[in-house]
Parts: sequence; C-alpha cells; structure tokens
Amino acid sequence: MSHRAGFVNIIGNPNVGKSTLMNALLGEKLSIITAKAQTTRHRIKGILSTEEYQIVFSDTPGRIEPAYDLQKKMMVAANSAFEDADILLYIIEAGTKKFDDELIGNLQKADVPLKVVINKIDNFQQDEIAQMISDLNQILPTAEIIPASALHKFNVDTILKSLVSALPESPPYYPKEDITDRSQRFIASEMIREKILERYAKEIPYSSEVQVEAFKDEPKILKISAVIYVERDSQKAILIGKQGAAIKQLGISSRQRMELFFGKKIHLELFVKVQKDWRTNERDLKNFGYDNV
Repeated sequence: MSHRAGFVNIIGNPNVGKSTLMNALLGEKLSIITAKAQTTRHRIKGILSTEEYQIVFSDTPGRIEPAYDLQKKMMVAANSAFEDADILLYIIEAGTKKFDDELIGNLQKADVPLKVVINKIDNFQQDEIAQMISDLNQILPTAEIIPASALHKFNVDTILKSLVSALPESPPYYPKEDITDRSQRFIASEMIREKILERYAKEIPYSSEVQVEAFKDEPKILKISAVIYVERDSQKAILIGKQGAAIKQLGISSRQRMELFFGKKIHLELFVKVQKDWRTNERDLKNFGYDNV
C-alpha cells in the first residue's frame, strides 16, 4: 500500500474551536486553548503519523479585523493557510447565521479538497444542524460537511477518515516521532501564555509576550527560565500581584501544565519586564518571532 502525506490547513474565525479540534485529532494538547479570543498568535503545525499516512495540520490565528501591528502579522499567518494546503479544513460554529464573505470567497476559489466542520453542535437540534448543512451546501457545493463536537470528540474519527482519504500519495515530510515543527522552548512559552490568558483579565493577556531564555533538559528534571514582557509598569504590578502572590500561582499552574506535556519534573523561574508598546514596534515584534509567524 502506498504512503499518503499532506498539509491540512485549519481556518476559521476566532473561538470556533480550531485548536481544540487539532488537539483532538492529534491526541495531544499541543495548541493552547482558552475561552478568550485571539489565543492563537502563531501558525503552529501539528504532525500525526502512522505507517500508512502523515497529516501535517496547520493551526492559524482566527480571522479578525486587525487594530495594531501584532494583529496585522497574525492575519498574515491566517491568510497563509490558502497558499500551501493539500486540504483545507474550515471550522464554523453551530448556530452561525452570518458568514465571513471574504473567507467564503477564498474557499470558493480554492482548488484543493475542502472539508467543513460544523463544531459545537451539542446544544442544537438535529433539524437546526440539517438546515445549516443545507445552507453550507448552497454556498460551498464542493465541500464535504461534517457536524462535530471537538470538545467531546464527537465525529472526530469521521473527520480524520475523511482527511486521510483525501491525502495525496507522498512520502512523509517529517520524522515519524515528531509531533510539531516548533521547538520545545516555543511550546513552553505558549503554555505560560495560556495560563496568563486563563488567570488574568482585561488587557493583561493581550499585552503579554513570553520568551524562554533558558531551557536545560537534565535526566530527571527540566529547568526553564522565562521572561514575561508587558507594555506598562502598571501591567507588571498586576501580573506580579501583592507580595508576588499572582505570579507564584501563575508559575505553579504553568509548571503543572508543562509536566503533563513533557512528562518530567519541571523547575520554572518567571521574570517580568516592561517593553513599552511592543505590539506596535516592528523591531520588538521581529525579536519576539513575529517576523515569520
């Protein structure tokens, strides 16, 4: 039997469950997930390999109207999903009444197989989902449409089988043991950022950027030192909290998340620095890895 391999690019608007679905398909909590919009900032590849096939998933930022330079770079990453896909996987939330006209137009012009997942179907009746499938069939007549719940893993196997059947014949692109093209340093920084998104409100999560400055993998322990950058002294004070209580709890929850993923004991040090207006500074954005998101 010949081997199949290809790039499946996941696209959609914010909060439709793109990262949740990719993690469910991979069987790994690779992409960070929170209830807040704009959780995903970078394009992240997740790699699923068997003896018969390899799928390289690409999770991109949710599509928004950018308000500042960081968001503009995020949208470059989102739009790149149309450039190198063997299959497009469009995620839309059940109950959606108004579609993204620009995105739909790009999907209609795409010359690769298109799979549409209606996600979060849990709270909808069968006739409501059937009507949505009918509407999408009118708009995207070449697409295969699959209702699902990524969170509860309903129909995830169906989605996977559909993707495998559409893969082109090809040798694998990555070693079988790889689960992402990103470094362990990057994964660790994203896990800290995930906990910032979960634990802090208002502007703090969106003004924060995390860089891992030391990553020392020893036989029995992984030693990580990371800096959290914010834009204002007032944000630094909130992040640290009274007598350091807030950042201590952030460190505990980040360490627990990392220990589950890396499978070993973690020693984590967190520091906070102010980098004024970094989200609108081209040099800072490049230094933080947004030159090629």
